[in-house]
Amino acid sequence: MTTEPSATAFLLVVLGVLVGTSALFSRASRSFGLPVALLFLGIGMLAGSEGLGGIVFQDYGFAFRVGTVALVLILFDGGLGTPVSAFRAGIGPASVLATAGVLGTTALVGVSAWLFGLPWPQALLLGAVVSSTDAAAVFSVLRGAGVQLRRRVGVTLELESGLNDPVAVILTVALSQALADGQAPGLGLLLDSAVQILVGAASGLAIGYAGRALLLRVRVAAGGLYPVLTLSLALVAFGAPTLLHGSGFLSVYVAGVVIGNGTLPFRSGIFRVHNSIAWLGQVTMFLLLGLLVSPSQLIDVRWTGLAIAAVLAFVARPLVVWLCLLPFRFAASEVAYVAWVGLRGAVPIILAMFPVLAGAEGAHRLFDVVFFVVVLNAIVPGSTIRLATRWLGVEAAGAPPAPASIDFNSSRVLGGEVLTLYVDETCEASGVAVGELPVPEGAAVMLVVRGVEPLAAGAATVLQPGDHVFVYCPPASAQAVRELFGRAGEE
Repeated sequence: MTTEPSATAFLLVVLGVLVGTSALFSRASRSFGLPVALLFLGIGMLAGSEGLGGIVFQDYGFAFRVGTVALVLILFDGGLGTPVSAFRAGIGPASVLATAGVLGTTALVGVSAWLFGLPWPQALLLGAVVSSTDAAAVFSVLRGAGVQLRRRVGVTLELESGLNDPVAVILTVALSQALADGQAPGLGLLLDSAVQILVGAASGLAIGYAGRALLLRVRVAAGGLYPVLTLSLALVAFGAPTLLHGSGFLSVYVAGVVIGNGTLPFRSGIFRVHNSIAWLGQVTMFLLLGLLVSPSQLIDVRWTGLAIAAVLAFVARPLVVWLCLLPFRFAASEVAYVAWVGLRGAVPIILAMFPVLAGAEGAHRLFDVVFFVVVLNAIVPGSTIRLATRWLGVEAAGAPPAPASIDFNSSRVLGGEVLTLYVDETCEASGVAVGELPVPEGAAVMLVVRGVEPLAAGAATVLQPGDHVFVYCPPASAQAVRELFGRAGEE
């Protein structure tokens, strides 16, 4: 009677220790300039069969399912945080990178792997698996590195990572099945890719707009249930098009963009909950992936992994990015940056499980090679983001992030918004008392943050350069308030 509860309690303790350790050491990882995902992988490996924990875990099917759910949550959260203006600015180059870029990377890495001694089917499959950048890695590194990129560069990288999964998934599934069956994939692969992308995009738009309308019209018993509704929309946005032979990954990202750019009740609460869920998914996913691999297996494939990682970072990715971005007139430094920050993460590792689950020849060795390439990619390009940003000069001048925030949570849509504005020494508001600011009717200064200290915004409070000012205003007055603070805009 006590065996089952005891086993469950033990598993919960182990899971709690691993997740908590990952969260506690995440700041230390960033202090060393390493992507936080690498820390999660390392803790998983440390707890594995050859580490201190001694946990034996080889359930690829379970890890695949957990990883898929985690990616759905990460992509939806990434979509929620992508403004439509950014989507318009980067959709052209990102779409080319997400399609032609994936195909080109597959071909170049596949040829290289063949030259390194892998049979043609395995070589092409390896190229397909590592061809896509990873949304979890790109979102967390770019948004956590504390750098402000030129707008087109930043949105191109983020959109590419959210859009390129479908083509990589289609190629991987087709090549895995062909390798398992001993047959070459036919031309139907191209038609299948087009169908999946179209169905995925259409489903994401339809579910996104339907979800926006639903959220505006329904009233739930508690504000905390609104994130439950949006979570259900994310799951449907992935599952429904997948059942219709469409790309669920593309659909859930597009649905997130549509919902995030709409008028929502309990908006800040929805965003905060999904951000937390995405982080939990990322931690759990990388921990499980770390448990799957033993250090001895990585040592066995070290030379092949080093060679593939070098080709990917210094040949395939730069050449493909240069060709794809050529029509869009990016500066040479911007092309170099996009090429360098093509981070790989959980997506290639999860894709590497397809051939394992399909029973393809050499699948386990291929999985180890992919894992090695991802780890090396996280250490080298991933740890140099800040340095590369400064060296290539792609950092945008802008206001530093505010050390505080003000949120309104309401089950009804409010008629105003809170703008976070920065007082630059050249702006009109600098040196002016709050009571003398010519703010539009209906707008009001709520709070001033000077350094890290919040100050009550009294009429006699004089704004100084470096202050962050929180202003409540109706939507119609937002532009006038922004103009009052000069070149600084909403953060």
